[in-house]
Amino acid sequence: MKPAIIVHGGAWDIPAQEQEAHRQGTRRAVEAGWEVLAAGGSALDAAEAAIVVMENDETFDAGRGSFLNADGQVELDAGFMNGHGLEVGAVAGVQFIRNPIRLARAVMERSEHVLLVAQGAQRFAQKMGFETCDLTDLAVPREFERWQKPVSLTHLTLPTSSSV
Repeated sequence: MKPAIIVHGGAWDIPAQEQEAHRQGTRRAVEAGWEVLAAGGSALDAAEAAIVVMENDETFDAGRGSFLNADGQVELDAGFMNGHGLEVGAVAGVQFIRNPIRLARAVMERSEHVLLVAQGAQRFAQKMGFETCDLTDLAVPREFERWQKPVSLTHLTLPTSSSV
């Protein structure tokens, strides 16, 4: 079977002015993964390389460019799976880690756990020697602007007394 790499940069109605950046970002991710395979690397290494490219590209909302939570912080999630060994590792709500996919892979390969969350994931990252980064390394101006806008509740439909 010939190897293949397929990535996607989100499932939403991407505005026309952002489509080229998404095309180029996914193309760079595929190329990074393909380079790993062409050099004899594993599928796991190729998948990680492709995802790291996307996490480092502020076009996407994974890693750099992520949405901010209600407190104006970036909390990241990532999962990594090896189908051959039915192994999985994941992190959720992790902060100040530039590439959470690498941390998820470390959970899979270097721990007895499947999922580490928030402070548990942070402690594991520190134990494994992961470098931390600043909020400004992950959050971009576009997301700070989005976070500062008031939330609109106009899409909510509340029941009326006549519908009870």
